[in-house]
Order: sequence, then structure tokens, then C-alpha cells
Amino acid sequence: MTITAKDVQHVAKLARLNLTAEEEQMFTGQLNAILQYAEKLNELNTEGVQPTTHVLHLSNVMREDEVRESLPIDKVLLNAPDEEDGQFKVPAVLE
Repeated sequence: MTITAKDVQHVAKLARLNLTAEEEQMFTGQLNAILQYAEKLNELNTEGVQPTTHVLHLSNVMREDEVRESLPIDKVLLNAPDEEDGQFKVPAVLE
């Protein structure tokens, strides 16, 4: 598969980009180089290689869900820029 200047123009139009003729030419070449490299990867022998979702083994590190005491409201409100009636006061979002 190859990318043509018309393909680049179409994608530029979708992205609302105004490309010069030189930029179209440059991007056409760059995109074709990327596709050629991807095609080269298809030549690799992957028989017997297990499919993976990530190259490194990942595992979630989760702590036990334990009930703990909350901070006292007085200490929490020390971080509040403004408070009213024991609650954070924030600017109105809706009028």
C-alpha cells in the first residue's frame, strides 16, 4: 500500500490543515516510509511467539481495602481556600 498526495490532502482536509505543496510532498514521503517499515516487520518469523498486550510483564499492585478513620474535618478544611458551614466553598459553575 502506498500513500498518494491525494490521500495526504484528504487527511489534511479532515484535520483542517492548510498544507503547502512542499509539505504535502514531505508528508507523502514520510508516510510511505512508515508503511514500508511496517511491511518489513511482516517479514519477521513470529511462529510460536505468544501474543502479548505489553512487552513487559505488568501486574497491579493493590492494597487491601481496609476501613480507616478519616481525618478530622478541621484538619481537612485547613487546606481549603474557602469554606462555609464545614464544607469546601467553590465558585458557582451554573447560574
